[in-house]
Amino acid sequence: MGVACGGTVAGVSNGQTRLVDRLRGIFADTRPLTSPDFRRLWTANIVTVIGAQLTVVAVPAQIYAITSSSAMVGLTGVFGLVPLIVMGLWGGALADVMDRRRLLEITTGGLIVTSALFWAQAALSLDNVWLLLGIFALQQAFFAVNQPTRTAILPKLVPADQLPAANALNMTVLSAGAIAGPLVGGALIPVLGYSWLYLIDTITLMATLYAVWRLKPMPVEGTTGAPGLRSVIDGLIYLSGHKILLLSFAVDLIAMIFGMPRALFPEIAHVSFGGPIEGGVQFALLYAAMPAGAVLGGVFGGWVSRVHRQGAAVLWAVTAWGGSMALMGLAVGLSGWQTRVALGVALGMLVVGGASDMVSAAFRQSILLSATDDAVRGRMQGVFIVVVAGGPRLADVLHGAASDVVGPAWATGGGGLLVVAGMAAIALAFPAFRNYSIAKAKDE
Repeated sequence: MGVACGGTVAGVSNGQTRLVDRLRGIFADTRPLTSPDFRRLWTANIVTVIGAQLTVVAVPAQIYAITSSSAMVGLTGVFGLVPLIVMGLWGGALADVMDRRRLLEITTGGLIVTSALFWAQAALSLDNVWLLLGIFALQQAFFAVNQPTRTAILPKLVPADQLPAANALNMTVLSAGAIAGPLVGGALIPVLGYSWLYLIDTITLMATLYAVWRLKPMPVEGTTGAPGLRSVIDGLIYLSGHKILLLSFAVDLIAMIFGMPRALFPEIAHVSFGGPIEGGVQFALLYAAMPAGAVLGGVFGGWVSRVHRQGAAVLWAVTAWGGSMALMGLAVGLSGWQTRVALGVALGMLVVGGASDMVSAAFRQSILLSATDDAVRGRMQGVFIVVVAGGPRLADVLHGAASDVVGPAWATGGGGLLVVAGMAAIALAFPAFRNYSIAKAKDE
């Protein structure tokens, strides 16, 4: 009896162990959270990202309310792209010379100041589009230095084999905030106005400032020279010798420039799906659907740590992104036939696109972090942020202009088809990228 009971207990224990292992394989890999610094930054982001997304929603909504023009909303792409390129490249070089914790403190403070300026212009009811765009450009300049620095410290916080999981966790938090922000912001804009949204963003950024302050000093290993033009050029020369990294940037540019219809959301919500011009539920749902997909992709992303061909995973993920945007364009085109059904399909395709984008970003960032030396990691992250954040801003300009000519349905759907075609071309022309593996690259 004792042996039998022991066997039963052991059997239950083994079964429970297998179940736990299966669940770990399905759900997000949380091992990076055992690092106190990573956990503190990650937790602070839960609060900060919600506030940041309120501003992301409020700026285009305020511009569209003032001008009723998607082309003017698209101008945020121009005003955001220039500081992103200049400060992203220079900021990356700065992050390869300066103590990275100190640089994060300065730039986080700058983001707090710009959020306060957004609040002031809204509270004073200035309704000046050019002032809004100017503040937005200043905010993007601080962001362009802050984000590469923040990502460059990641290999100092978690082991190399946990980088895909850490990137997926970061993407999940960013995306979760991007759900709550638009849903809350889109619904509250008609009730509270824009100033309250900007004020919440200003306050919530304090959480990240505290988490950064708690970091230990982070000087760069093997740093040389000064953060000037020569340093930027050296970083670009380094990049030019790594074809896999260049292709990973090209893939993202194709995906974002042709497949990101974000600038059309105010018009689609108002014209295609009957929402109010100043925001409303339809507008909030469109903004929240894509990050909702990214959260689902992150929560059920335990498999990302087991993928061995990261290049192929990126190509498939971006192809799924393009296909979902093509089908969204079809849904927008059919909105006059059955508005509710069309809205449901459009939101569903944005969810699929968000999950695909999360997977692509996690693998691309992991490839970049693992393939670069610490002395150039800041500059490579500077290029990364120029590509990742600059691509959507080019898309804002392109889609805003295209919608004025062919309408939002063709601008959205046609762009998605171009993304699919681009991924097929890269897969055929560059088998080395299609077959790329982080593990094999380290062994060679």
